[in-house]
Amino acid sequence: MKHPIRDFFKHVLLTILAVIWLIPILWLFVTAFSGYKGINTAHFFPDSWSLDNFKQILIRPDSVVQYGVWFKNTLIIAIFSCLISTIFVVMVSYAMSAMRFNGRKQIMSGSIILNMFPGPLLMIAIYFILKSLGLTNSHLGMIIVYSAGSGLGFLIVKGFMDTIPASLREAARLEGASEAKIFTSVVVPLCKPIIVYQIISSFLIPWGDFVFAKLMLNSGISTDWTVAIGLYNMLNKSLINKYFSVFCAGGLLISIPISILFVLMQKCYVEGVTGGAVKG
Repeated sequence: MKHPIRDFFKHVLLTILAVIWLIPILWLFVTAFSGYKGINTAHFFPDSWSLDNFKQILIRPDSVVQYGVWFKNTLIIAIFSCLISTIFVVMVSYAMSAMRFNGRKQIMSGSIILNMFPGPLLMIAIYFILKSLGLTNSHLGMIIVYSAGSGLGFLIVKGFMDTIPASLREAARLEGASEAKIFTSVVVPLCKPIIVYQIISSFLIPWGDFVFAKLMLNSGISTDWTVAIGLYNMLNKSLINKYFSVFCAGGLLISIPISILFVLMQKCYVEGVTGGAVKG
């Protein structure tokens, strides 16, 4: 039974929440195109418009703004972490979904318990371990850490693999296919949606991470920074009045690649999320 009045107020509430959520994004957008460098709280929309903030980021780097180097560092870390993480997760998921071995349930239960611990609790311990190995202030160290814990995130991918009929694997096995052949030729092609989901999720973590990157890359050498650290540095008290609009432009640019990725892979991403929730 429909309730027009109740539905109306629901839509009004959702509209208000959407506007509240969009206001900071809109402010960042218009400030990025503003003709002044600092924070202007007198007007929401700038009095003058300019592309100079983007020009400074892209073609006029200085001692503070080295966006091209930061972008390259972030992209390298994100790509390698994404590739390694995706391979780990898909392989672990297949083992947990298709194979039966002693300790399987205990491993799954232990993984769930470990995932309940917040990541920041482990950062100090991880930092000192990497420091003893000489991997702090190193992009390799960050890739290792981002990738090392990825296997614990196998539950959603495993849930998707559980929906694949076991008869397909049995038929391939009867044809003489090895376990590796079944995995690569039967299971992986059927798991395209959830693999796309995993790729995007694995890419997003290092792409937008600030806390761990700030902890690891603490030498003060700006050419080692990621985009998140570089943009945060522009908010320094001595720099914010000269670089805040540049900061907004950089924040806008960093969102473009991942937005394009979402648009291109949206269908597979949604199918992966919903498919992975069918069975656990």
